[in-house]
Amino acid sequence: MSYKVRLAAFEGPFDLLVYLIENAQMSIYDIQISEITSQYLRYIGEMQKQNISLSTEFMVLAAELIQIKSRMMLPQEETPGAPGAAEDPRTELALRLAEYKKVRVAADMLSEREEEESRRLEKPQEDISLYTDHPDEYLKLGVDEFARAFRAFLYKKKKIEDTRRHYSFVEKERETMENRMRYIIDIFRRFKKGSGEASGNGSGQGVDFRELVPSEHDRYDVVVSFASLLQLMRQRFLDAEQDGLYGRILVRTGVRDLSEAENLEEDG
Repeated sequence: MSYKVRLAAFEGPFDLLVYLIENAQMSIYDIQISEITSQYLRYIGEMQKQNISLSTEFMVLAAELIQIKSRMMLPQEETPGAPGAAEDPRTELALRLAEYKKVRVAADMLSEREEEESRRLEKPQEDISLYTDHPDEYLKLGVDEFARAFRAFLYKKKKIEDTRRHYSFVEKERETMENRMRYIIDIFRRFKKGSGEASGNGSGQGVDFRELVPSEHDRYDVVVSFASLLQLMRQRFLDAEQDGLYGRILVRTGVRDLSEAENLEEDG
C-alpha cells in the first residue's frame, strides 16, 4: 500500500492534475498533454527541492503523462474496422479523471454534511413511560352531581364579579412626621388659647400623650406621633416627663415659643 501525503492544498496526484487542468481552463476530454505534463513535472521538481517526500503515486502519474505525451508525438495508427479514426492516448486518462471528479464532489458533499451535523446538538431520549403507562383518570359524577357542581361554580363566579363591581380596595394614606408635628403644635396652641384645657383631658400642667394621637389610629399612627413628639422636643418646642415605667407621658410646652414653629421639618 502506497503512502499518501498532502502537498500544499492537494491530496494525491489526481488532485494536483485536476487543479492544473481546471486552472488552464481545459476540458478533461481535450487535454493539452504537453503543457500539463510540463506544469506537473515542474511542480514535482519544486517539491523535491524543498525536501518534501512524494508518494510513489505522484511519480507513477508523472511517468504516465510522459508516456501519453510521447504517444501523442508519434504518428497515429488507424484503428482496425474504423478507417480514418485513430485511438486517442488521452482517452483512458480522461475517463479516470472524470471518475475522480465525481468521487471528489461526493467527498466534498459528505464533508460539508459532517461539518453541518457537528454543529447540531441532539437531546437524548427520555423515559416518558411515567405518563404513558397510566390511563387518564375521570371523575365519576352523575348528571345531578355535575349540575350541582356547575351551579356552584356559576354562583361563586357571580359573587366574585359582584364584589369587584361594588367594592374597591382603598389603601390608607400614610401620615408624615411633618403633618403630625403640625397637628401636635395646633393642639398646644388650642390648649394655650383655651386656658389650660385640651380635648377635655388637659390641665394646666400639660397634655397627656394619648391626646396627641388621633382618635381613629393604628400602631403606625402611635409610632408617628411619638417620633414627632421626640423631634419637637429636640427642637425645644415641647418637653415631656413620665411618672414611671409604662406610666403616663405628660407633654408641656418647651422653652421655644410655638409661634416660631411655622415651617417644621423632620430634620430640624
